[in-house]
Amino acid sequence: MAKGTKTAKKAGKGGSKEILIVGSKMKDVVKNAGCMSSGDLIEALSQKVHDMLASAAERAKGNGRSTVRPYDL
Repeated sequence: MAKGTKTAKKAGKGGSKEILIVGSKMKDVVKNAGCMSSGDLIEALSQKVHDMLASAAERAKGNGRSTVRPYDL
């Protein structure tokens, strides 16, 4: 992705979803840990966040709530 370009992947047949992570912030965290990040790290991290949020939403619904709270994570 070119610098300054703000495009997000949308859900499609391939199962890729919108990117929820700010790439520059993710890279800063990895860099501050003394490591480098691969090009596909942001997609993998975003998928983990999607999974966590889906699980939290299911937990909230299972508890009779429509509001996802931090402890649902």
